[in-house]
Amino acid sequence: MKNIMVITGASSGMGKDFVKQVEKVQKVDEIWVLARREDRLIELSKEVETKIVPIAIDLSDMEQIKIYSEKLEKECPNVVLLANCSGFGKFEHYENIPLETNLNMIDLNVKAVVAMTNYTLPYMTKGARIVNFASCSAFQPIPYINIYASTKAFLLSYSRALNVELKYRGISVTAVCPFWTKTEFFNRAVNHDKKDVIINYAVIYQSEKVVAKAIKDAFKRKDMSVYGGKNNFQRMLVKLFPHKFVMKVWMNQQKFDGTPNIR
Repeated sequence: MKNIMVITGASSGMGKDFVKQVEKVQKVDEIWVLARREDRLIELSKEVETKIVPIAIDLSDMEQIKIYSEKLEKECPNVVLLANCSGFGKFEHYENIPLETNLNMIDLNVKAVVAMTNYTLPYMTKGARIVNFASCSAFQPIPYINIYASTKAFLLSYSRALNVELKYRGISVTAVCPFWTKTEFFNRAVNHDKKDVIINYAVIYQSEKVVAKAIKDAFKRKDMSVYGGKNNFQRMLVKLFPHKFVMKVWMNQQKFDGTPNIR
C-alpha cells in the first residue's frame, strides 16, 4: 500500500507553499494535489522531489469531488496527511455581492472541506493528520467580509471539535488561522474596478512563514496554528471584548458607515 499526502488549493498561495515545505518533513510515495488549474499543478511537479499526482477539479462542485473519491476507492492508498488549503473571499458590502458568489464561497470554503474529510477518513490510519486552513477572521464577525469570515468560523469550530472526536483513532486535526497573508487571495477578494474596500491591513505576513508554522504545529498535533505577534494579540483582544465593540472598532478602522456605498 502506498503512502500519500493530499493537498487542495495547491496551484498557488499557501497550498503551493504547503506542498513544497511538507515534503521535507514527511516522506511519502506521492502527493495528490487538487485545484482547478491543471497546468499549474503539472508545473508544481518540477519544483518538488516527491511524485506529484495532479487532480484538476473544481472543489466547489460536489460532483467533481466524487472524482477524487473514486480515485481513492480504486487505488486504496494510506493517506498520512490531508491539507485543505483551498478557499476564497470577497471584500464588499453584503448587498453588493451576488448570491451566486456567496453560495460558491460556502461551497468551496465549507462544503468542500467537509466532503474531502469524509471521503478521506476511511483511508487514514493511526498517526495521520488533517490540516484545515481557516483564518483569523474566524475569531470574530466581520462586516464587509461577512460570508468569508462566517465560513472560517465554521472551519475553526469544525476542526477543533473533529480533533477531539478523532483522538480515539490517533488522527489529529489542526486549524490554521492566518492573519493577512501575501498570496493570490487578494486577486479574487478585491474588485479592481472599484475603490479599495479594506484600507487598513495592519500587517501582511509572508505565506512561506505562515505555512512553516502551520506544518510545525500540525506535526506537534496542535489543534490550532496562529502565526504572528499581531495576529495572536488580536486573537486575545477579541476574547476580552464584546463582539459588538470589536465590530465597531473594525468599522472605524476601515471608515465604513454600514451602507453599500464604499467611501
